[in-house]
This record gives sequence, structure tokens and C-alpha cells, in this order.
Amino acid sequence: MGKNDKRKPKRINIKKERQRLIKEKKKLHPEQDLQMDKKSTKKIDIRLEKETKLYWIRVITAITSGLLGRLLFGIPNTKMVFGFWLFIWMLCFWFITPFVVSFFVLKYKYDKEEWNWKNIIKPGIGIFFFLFMIVTIITHTFLAFS
Repeated sequence: MGKNDKRKPKRINIKKERQRLIKEKKKLHPEQDLQMDKKSTKKIDIRLEKETKLYWIRVITAITSGLLGRLLFGIPNTKMVFGFWLFIWMLCFWFITPFVVSFFVLKYKYDKEEWNWKNIIKPGIGIFFFLFMIVTIITHTFLAFS
């Protein structure tokens, strides 16, 4: 029937082909692509910058509230319920401080369409609880056994 073709199939360099297609696409719509990229990265960068600041503020407030909470609510020779008041202290700093910092200290402006209270509460929840507990335990250990 047919002879076997002994020629090697033509190899296509995928990277070069992809680069060529990208260049052709940019030639057709150069302004549109650049504007969309700038807007999308700008919104993401702003959001990440806000979340990063809130995260580090959470770290600082966890350490200070853990230290102050143990010193205020751990007064020896009193009949205070140590754990209950310290728990309320932690919850106040955990839930109220991010809103105060976000709206009054840093004065962030949120879009009404995109705003959600979870955007303020979520950054740094784990590190807040972890550092609060570590600082409180270490402070209690030093005060109780010194």
C-alpha cells in the first residue's frame, strides 16, 4: 500500500510557539490588556497591604493584651475568677480592636459593595490566640513561681 515514511515528524518548540502567540495577541489588543492587568493587581495589592497591616497589629495587640490581662486579672490573694475575666478580656481585644484600628487609627475606606465584616476579623485570628496564650502562660509562670 504505502511506503513507510522514514522522515522524522517536525518538532514544534512549545515555548517559542506560545511566545509568538502572546506577541500576536498583544499586537491586536495592547492597551486593553495592560489596563486590565494594572487594575486587577492594584486592587489585590491594596487588599493584601491592608491585611498585612491588620495581621501585624493583631500580633502586637495579642502580646500586649496577654501581658496586661495577666497582670490586671491575676492579682494574688483575691477572690477573682481568673480564667473568666481573662477570657472576656481576650474576646474584647479579639473582636473589638480590629474594627477600632481599621476605621479610626488606619482610616481604611472600604467599598460598600465589597465590604464584609469578615475581611476585618479574619486576618491574624490564629496568631492572636496563639500569642495571647503563650504570653499569658509565660507571664503567669514567672509570677507564680518567682
